[in-house]
Amino acid sequence: MLADIFGPDLLVVLLVIAVVLFGGAAIPKLARNLGSAKREFEKGMKEGATSSDSTATSDETGAS
Repeated sequence: MLADIFGPDLLVVLLVIAVVLFGGAAIPKLARNLGSAKREFEKGMKEGATSSDSTATSDETGAS
């Protein structure tokens, strides 16, 4: 059912709307910003996972 909604014709319409709203020059900037935001988010997730792992390890050794 979702495949019917998100077909290739809808993607073309969304692309045209994005070009009209943001302009052709702003699209690469927007994509670059989204990519850097994704990298920062993933970096933060990794740092959070390593800090929570080290906190859990120190809690286990401190409780004994």
